[in-house]
Amino acid sequence: MTAHQAFPRDQHPSGEQYTAGYPFYDSFEPASPHTLIDRESELTSGFRVEPGQPYGFFTDTTLCIGCKACEVACKQWNSLPADNVDFLGTSYDNTRSLGATTWRHVKFVEQTPVADGENGDPRWLFLSDICKHCENAGCLEACPTGAITRTEFGTVVIQQDICNGCQYCVPACPYGVITSDKEGGGTAHKCTLCYDRLKGGLEPACAKACPTDSIQFGPLEELRARAQTRVEALRQRGFSEARLYGDPDGLGATHGVQSLHSFFLLMDQPNVYGLPSAPKLPSRNIVPGLVASFATGAFLVGATALALLGRK
Repeated sequence: MTAHQAFPRDQHPSGEQYTAGYPFYDSFEPASPHTLIDRESELTSGFRVEPGQPYGFFTDTTLCIGCKACEVACKQWNSLPADNVDFLGTSYDNTRSLGATTWRHVKFVEQTPVADGENGDPRWLFLSDICKHCENAGCLEACPTGAITRTEFGTVVIQQDICNGCQYCVPACPYGVITSDKEGGGTAHKCTLCYDRLKGGLEPACAKACPTDSIQFGPLEELRARAQTRVEALRQRGFSEARLYGDPDGLGATHGVQSLHSFFLLMDQPNVYGLPSAPKLPSRNIVPGLVASFATGAFLVGATALALLGRK
């Protein structure tokens, strides 16, 4: 019996991974250490990293336990400084938000629902937020220097040696992800989806560190199929509120964004997690803006003409 016969993942009712190392391997051919390093992502995530194939993250919030291991792994690999760890009076989430030195952030959504006029049980929702690596990225459209580019893995990165710190990309991102490093060189920063690791055949640090596989890395087509299976399984179990955020032309990928390479399974409305329900690319405002400008100009010309004719 092969490993695939022993562990028929496609027949599992919930479609979950059994382990981060799925699929299992029956045997390995003798290989040099260099070859094993090139296959590291295949051994840890189940997928080999190959240029020309679009990759991304599927974040299943139902599996997130708020441990912030992904945050630590991101900072460790990218040599980012620690955040302010002071205790906040409003939340246990002391890293607060994404920033120039925080490229992945686990949001704590702490709620005390009110039912029938009485306080109900508190509810905590967790979301490991990150750059969405949009199919049509507003930041990439707005960058005047070409510093923001799309890689051979379908991800969006900012080239620090080309960025001039103009900050045009900051308001162009409909998700509020990009931040400039005001205390450093003034350039813009965000998640690179571990571009350097992908080039070396390694799984991104955050996904590798996630103890519950809430963050899953792989080819987009495989991740989307896995996500749909997971949503259907949750709905069959009575969780009708389960939904995907970032599916092609769906919730969270509207008005030109098209789709997200880092997408999420949510258990409530996007605004509960601090995500926009209908994000819009700034470029979509150009035509309406021009029409409004021409209409305003025509009105002013007409009004001026009427005023002049009225004097006669």
